[in-house]
Formats: sequence, C-alpha cells, structure tokens
Amino acid sequence: MGTRPEIVKLAGVARRLGPQARIVWTGQHWDAGLTTCFFDQYGLPRPDHLLKGVGGEARGRQIGRMVATLSDHFTERPPAAVVVQGDTNTAAAGALGAHCAGIPVVHVEAGLRSFDNEMPEETNRRLIAPVADLHCAPTPTAAAHLLREGVEAGRVLVTGNTVVEATLETLPTESDARGVLARYRVARDAYVLATVHRPENTDDPARLAQLLDQLAALDLPVLMPLHPRTRSAVDRFGLRHSIVRLRQIPPLDHATFLALARHCRLLVSDSGGVQEECTVLKRPLIVVRNSTERPEAVRAGFARLAQPGHQLARALREMLDDATLAGRLAQVPSPYGDGSASADIVAAIRARYLGREQAFGPQLPAPGQAADRDRAVTARHP
Repeated sequence: MGTRPEIVKLAGVARRLGPQARIVWTGQHWDAGLTTCFFDQYGLPRPDHLLKGVGGEARGRQIGRMVATLSDHFTERPPAAVVVQGDTNTAAAGALGAHCAGIPVVHVEAGLRSFDNEMPEETNRRLIAPVADLHCAPTPTAAAHLLREGVEAGRVLVTGNTVVEATLETLPTESDARGVLARYRVARDAYVLATVHRPENTDDPARLAQLLDQLAALDLPVLMPLHPRTRSAVDRFGLRHSIVRLRQIPPLDHATFLALARHCRLLVSDSGGVQEECTVLKRPLIVVRNSTERPEAVRAGFARLAQPGHQLARALREMLDDATLAGRLAQVPSPYGDGSASADIVAAIRARYLGREQAFGPQLPAPGQAADRDRAVTARHP
C-alpha cells in the first residue's frame, strides 16, 4: 500500500488474512491527513515495513526507487505472494518489485482500461497485467479486457470490487450523518460535494480556473475538500479569487466523506474511487475527466463524463434539474458487486498460495460498528 485508496480497498483483505498479512507501506501519499488516520479507522496494524524518500518525488524517480527497495525487501523476506491494488505508482512498483524477486503477484481491481495513454494510471495498469499471476477483476467488463489481452482464463477471477464492503462498513449511521451535516452547515440534498486532484485538472491553469468558476457559479453551496495537489496548484496559478467562493474544507476521513456524499444533491469529482462509491451510496456523479476506466458506473446511470466548459455546464444543469434522478438511482444495483469481494479474494489467495491447512486462519475484526456487517459478509463465504 502507499495511498489512501489502497488502504480503503485492501483493508478487508488484510483483516481477513489476519497475521498472515504483512503490510508494506511505500509512502507515496505522505500527508498524514490522507493516510495514517485510515489505518486506525479500518482497524489495521501499523505497517510492518516502510519505505522512505518516496513521497513527493517525480513519477519516474518514485517508481524506480520503489522497485529497487521493494525487490530487495521481497528477496530478503520472501512472502508467499504480493498483493497490489489498482493502478497507482505503488501498485506498479510493487508488482515489478515482486516479479524481480520471483514472487507471485495478485492484482486486486485488475483489468480496468480507459484506453487513454495520456493517463499515468493506464500505463501502470498495463505494466501490472503481464507480471500478475492472479487477476481479481471487479466486473465482467474488466475480465473481458484481460482475456482479450491474452491473459489465461484460469488466472482471472471476477470478484466484485472491495470498495463495496469498505463503503458499507464505513458509512455512518443516520444519526451520525446528521451531526456531520450540521458541522459543515449544509442541509440534506441541498449542496454539492466536489473533489479535484488529478493532474489533467490541476496541471492546466485554464482548465482548473474554468472548473472552479463553474462550481462557484452554482446556486447551491459547494463543499470542496482541498487535496494538497489542488491547493498547491491554486497558489501556483493565482486562482485564490476562484476558489474563495467555494467552501474549502480540509481532507476528510473516509466516514465523514461518505456521510457528506450520501446526502449531497450531486457529486462532482475526478476520483476513480468516487465513481464506485456513488453506486453504493445511490448518488449522481459528474466525472470531470477526459476518459474513464469505470464505464460500468456510466452505463448504470450513476455517473456522467464531462470536461470543464460546455460539457460540464450542461451536465450540471441537467443533473441538478432532474427531480426524479435520485429516486431512479435508489433502485439500481451497484455494478461492482454485493460486498463479498474481499472474502472471495482471500479465499483465492489461501487456496492458491497458502495451502489448505492454513485456509481458516484468524482474522482481525472490523472496527467499531462495522464488525457485525463484516462478519456477516464473511459468513457467506466460509
């Protein structure tokens, strides 16, 4: 792991593996507000091994340093398998480092494709695929991509996405959610929640300014948890006059973000994870990007792709004016599964790499009120 989404999406896998899991932290995300609080929230132990000097480096140097350090670590302390998640620099480096050390790679959330080579994550995903031994695809669409690329069918397992159980486990109660809304001075269904952090938005001053101006022009209040990259871009490009009209708030822990997302009128984001979470929360989302590797959310009606400018203006107008949208989405099942992905992935890991005699090792309980729901999911997959 090395980023906030990886903590969220691998927590269920790590807890079910219990003491059989060794957590290696690369430090790709180095801001404590984006990372370390999530270990506590998900009931995970502190990492067994930490890399240093990775956070803030340019992509090439970051990946190179991680591959070298991880391959040495896996050689010195070889695990039965290395589990990587998604498409981050950490995931690519973890897979390559394991491959160099002769360790099997399990890729969680395998097979996503945007077919947009300008997206760094697309390169990372395609780097992992040839070296992965087991591909845990979240949807049949993702599995089909892998099969078309020549991956053997026996190495592809459709599991659903671990974000479903992570969202269900972490979502606050209605009583707690009311407290969150009161703290941020917003009313249910009467605000927009926006997150922006991807380079295609933050590295282009004209695009970022247009995006912020379009959000600021809305009649509803717009809450924006400010990512460090976005904050830096606003300062660098002199866009304080644009962002000052939005309600800027610090980065949020996952539970608080989910409470706000669950009760907003509309989500606007360039995040990959939010495209999945919105299908569990049943909230509409505008994806402010050039392309997406998660077409399932778009096809199901939860998400709409729009670039800043005319596309975004039209999407904002049409989705905010659609009085029946929320009601329709409430009836649509998530295309990312039923919340059993982590259990299925761990069952496959144990069967393939740990042997039958270890198939029922102890697991760490989910934190707080999530424990009962976590056990219920596990009970369906003994």
